[in-house]
Amino acid sequence: MSCARLLAAGWMLALAAAPVQADPASCGGADDPCRVASGSYHVALPAPAGPGPRPAVLFFHGAGGLGRSVLEPASHLRAFVEAGYVVIGADGLMRPDYAFGTGWSFRPEGPQQRDELGFAQEVIADAVRRFGIDRQRILVTGFSIGASLTWYLACREPRLGAAYAPVAGGFWRPHPQSCAGPVDLLHGHGWRDRTVPLEGRPLRGGELVQGDVFEGLQLWRQVNGCRNIRPDGFETGAVFWLRSWKACESGHEIVLALHPGDHDEIPAGWAEMARRWFEQRLAARAGP
Repeated sequence: MSCARLLAAGWMLALAAAPVQADPASCGGADDPCRVASGSYHVALPAPAGPGPRPAVLFFHGAGGLGRSVLEPASHLRAFVEAGYVVIGADGLMRPDYAFGTGWSFRPEGPQQRDELGFAQEVIADAVRRFGIDRQRILVTGFSIGASLTWYLACREPRLGAAYAPVAGGFWRPHPQSCAGPVDLLHGHGWRDRTVPLEGRPLRGGELVQGDVFEGLQLWRQVNGCRNIRPDGFETGAVFWLRSWKACESGHEIVLALHPGDHDEIPAGWAEMARRWFEQRLAARAGP
């Protein structure tokens, strides 16, 4: 074999042995989203860390939002990035005759611009390949109607994420009669929320009706096989008041995290609280 061929062979072997590194410059910035067959997404990357796949957060924005919001320094998800997570901001589609612009096809009974579960699966598969993400450590979250989408995705395909942490949005009426499961779910909501009240509200003269968060949590308790209607854990912190259902046959848990704010207020400590909870759930599954 010639020297050139030996060098080429050695180079190919070195490439095969080297770990695959994501190219963060390839896409994901504010003006160059990563594209999949049915949409696009943006990525906030943490500082380079050690070898091995990294955990991630998949975020669905609220009405009129943009996936690139995860790149903003003031993003409520910034604490995840600082803790070494890849944060993925999915892009909703522009919706015709919709006052807010962008949104999601989150209601099974409503018009479907695209299969949002299929879109989420495409985004996850693409991001895992590009950015060195651990497929088994993805937290799915969303705000407002992005949170509603998160509830419906968890209901339809609980294995999409390792856990779910929606904020200020849940099921709409008619509530689902059943869901696949079980799931680990941390639901955050403002006590003063009047845009998506905890009890829900009618819109468009009753044409659409937001669901009742407490009724939705009852369904999740049934799905998880929780033995008690009453919470079995309470925590009253400075900002968040937590009610937990942990005595569940599935080994999964449901947590309601209330804060005193309104719909446009996500307290600064939410991401850190959600991260600790997520990592506790992962550790619980791993066992001793």
